[in-house]
Amino acid sequence: MRQNPSFTLASDEGVKRLVREHPWATMVSSTDAAGLVASHYPVLLDETAEGITLLTHVGRPDEVVHELGRHEVLVIVQGPHGYISPGWYDANPAVPTWNFVTAHLYGTPELLDAAENLRVLEALVDHFEDAMPEPRRMRGTAENGAYADRIAAGTVGLRIPITRFVAKNKMSQNKPAETVDRIIGELEGDGPYASPALAAEMRRTHEVLRAARS
Repeated sequence: MRQNPSFTLASDEGVKRLVREHPWATMVSSTDAAGLVASHYPVLLDETAEGITLLTHVGRPDEVVHELGRHEVLVIVQGPHGYISPGWYDANPAVPTWNFVTAHLYGTPELLDAAENLRVLEALVDHFEDAMPEPRRMRGTAENGAYADRIAAGTVGLRIPITRFVAKNKMSQNKPAETVDRIIGELEGDGPYASPALAAEMRRTHEVLRAARS
């Protein structure tokens, strides 16, 4: 991903926030047997680790297809994104663009044993179920526990310590304040390219920029 100093997301904490808020990730491997392979799984941060470490799982036989543990993988996490019309700028000539926030994370997966895998699966379920009015747990009952054990056997848990990353937060930082406000207004409207999530991300980004300049 080509970097631009105006849009670089360089901090570990910024990338961690992206992962926490948008945990659906794409994992890409360059394999000896099949060339490029991509799969999609939810990821969590290992909040006890230094730096950035991802916890996830794959369904068998993806660990074989990806040749996991044998080489570095690329994990792509993407936040809000959307089309930005030049009609939202001003009367001057302009081209359309796309605002987005994304991170490319690199690391070699560590395959977990059965007990660790089960803990990761339980953590994933708990993370998403906690928001439900009546959360369902993997091992909430004896029956659930037996079922969870059977399902877990068909998965492989992963810990991926991230050794490097490239991240970009392109939110019209190179535009005047009045143009930014106009774009946010359009994104919050009811037009064909409205995106409240992208508008909120733009607001957050520009509030941070204004605070840094003051």
